[in-house]
Amino acid sequence: MSLINDDMQQLLLGYCEPENELLKKIDRETNLKVLMPRMLSGHYQGRVLSLLSKMTNPSRILEVGTFTGYATLCLAEGLKPEGIIYTLDINEELEEMVQGYFAVSAHSEKIKYIIGNAVETITTLDEVFDLVFIDADKKNNGTYYDLIFDRVRSGGLIIVDNVLWSGKVLNASQDKDTKNITTFNDRIAADDRVEKLILPVRDGLFIIRKK
Repeated sequence: MSLINDDMQQLLLGYCEPENELLKKIDRETNLKVLMPRMLSGHYQGRVLSLLSKMTNPSRILEVGTFTGYATLCLAEGLKPEGIIYTLDINEELEEMVQGYFAVSAHSEKIKYIIGNAVETITTLDEVFDLVFIDADKKNNGTYYDLIFDRVRSGGLIIVDNVLWSGKVLNASQDKDTKNITTFNDRIAADDRVEKLILPVRDGLFIIRKK
């Protein structure tokens, strides 16, 4: 899923902050025990998310798509002392594993882990968010964006993952999944309510700042 070669990836890792032991454990166990481990954010993207969170210093974060909790813990690093991160996922099979990681983390009291259909659970949250990370089923990126937009404060960030789709967005002939990604990207590009750019980090991060 990375858009750069392995040698460059290793160089970049050498110039960023190291993972803590819990994140290393999540990475290792996800690759050993979980289907589609490539969905894990991983070291470099995790440090990008951590730094963006620290620069924002949010009181409230929303994550749509928890997977095994790696990105959740990276984002939580930037929370204010009284801050909360709500992380939403539909996969009940991973719940026990993920809860175990969260329970031993330094951010355990700040994490609200909610299992269910995010289209429904988002509407139950009575919060204004400083930072939102969307990394779930890609066909619903636009739906999640619409659901959260009015819940994001002016100046807040919305980050959307996998927007370069392993480079397939460059193809003239696109499959259904790639067309969904391209349609969403084009929509954000035309949205004058936000400032935006895509970082070619791993599989592409759309960084969107609400005006």
